[in-house]
Amino acid sequence: ILLLITFQRFSMGFRSGDLAGHDRVLIWWSSIHTLIDLAVWHGSFLHLTRRTIRIWLKRDSGQYWPSIYHTMPASCSCMSFNPETRRLSVGMENGTISEFILSEDYNQMTPERTYEAHQGKVTVVLFVLEMEWVLSTGQDKNLTWHCSESGTQLGLYRTIAWVSGLQFDVETRHVFVGDHSGQVTILKLEQDSCSLVTTFKGHTGNVTALCWDPAQRVLFSGSSDHSIIMWDIGGRKGTAIELQGHNDKVQGLCYAPHTRQLISCSSDGGIVIWNMDVTRQETPEWLDSDSCQKCEQPFFWNFKQMWDSKKIGLRQHHCRKCGQAVCGKCSAKRSTIPLMGFEFEVRVCDSCHESITDEDRAPTATFHDSKHSIVYMHYEPTTGWLLTSGADKVIKVRQTRPDVTDVKRLV
Repeated sequence: ILLLITFQRFSMGFRSGDLAGHDRVLIWWSSIHTLIDLAVWHGSFLHLTRRTIRIWLKRDSGQYWPSIYHTMPASCSCMSFNPETRRLSVGMENGTISEFILSEDYNQMTPERTYEAHQGKVTVVLFVLEMEWVLSTGQDKNLTWHCSESGTQLGLYRTIAWVSGLQFDVETRHVFVGDHSGQVTILKLEQDSCSLVTTFKGHTGNVTALCWDPAQRVLFSGSSDHSIIMWDIGGRKGTAIELQGHNDKVQGLCYAPHTRQLISCSSDGGIVIWNMDVTRQETPEWLDSDSCQKCEQPFFWNFKQMWDSKKIGLRQHHCRKCGQAVCGKCSAKRSTIPLMGFEFEVRVCDSCHESITDEDRAPTATFHDSKHSIVYMHYEPTTGWLLTSGADKVIKVRQTRPDVTDVKRLV
């Protein structure tokens, strides 16, 4: 069964070869094949406009036909769907969350309850089946969690900025919160309280995507600063690995656990598949110095050395491999450093450039062009399907190879 959920401003029909008419899409792909001919691609398309929820079922002819049309009291802003319980939680711009239960044939949608969760637009909603919790964040900068059985609010935590990413670890009850200030906060949730565990600060832009791998216990965060950071939570050493492979804002992160590969996408249409089964190195901290640490020429703010040596101060740069402060003359060369996350050529000092071998330059990521500006991405490891939703109001579905090193467009 294929279930697509989209958020759009205007109702639009389908075009041949794609699914069109959306601003943001969230997708769930299931491998349930009961009473379904496996030779035919069946599914349902659940479609949220500004004020309506619509479910489109795929018929034997291959065409989609409307099954459910439900009008909401306010504009939709986010959603969460649980395939096991067929529970659909829809966050709205008025701060409430409406919950529905879909029938097995997706021809009926029954209202379950409504949560008065926030004072402003709901930005993220997440249903945790194991805990029977509904986690949500809003523009009021509050993180709340409700009991899905009783509908009562269990707790509230005030964040410093709007939350744009939310992940939950069932085993430890840790919630990972990424916000517009660029930091990632880890909280320990209890039934009616929470405690701050730690805060990660590594991005210079707002956090735009989070992805949690419970097996390896690593957290991936993407940002508008074009970077991705892998935080080693399980190692408890504070290790942070940077991945630099995008030229625009990172819009989505998905992890393929069977191959240990990270899939990322950005607004420029790029899809990058990272091999995380290699030993990567942390990027060094940039050192501070008043003069070049290679040739000892003064930098332009070092007036004393400039006067004593009768030389004009130079601009400071940093080697991406060793982190030393160097001048432009001592760092004129460029090189990729894939094991440090630099898939594009970056500035390195002369000595580091000589130490980098061809083997060190072997890429650890593959790059693909989606041919549209991506706003959302989803990967289903059981089928190998990769979905991207673009600003051009087109949804593209691609089939990846078993090792997730290549993608082929299906629709």
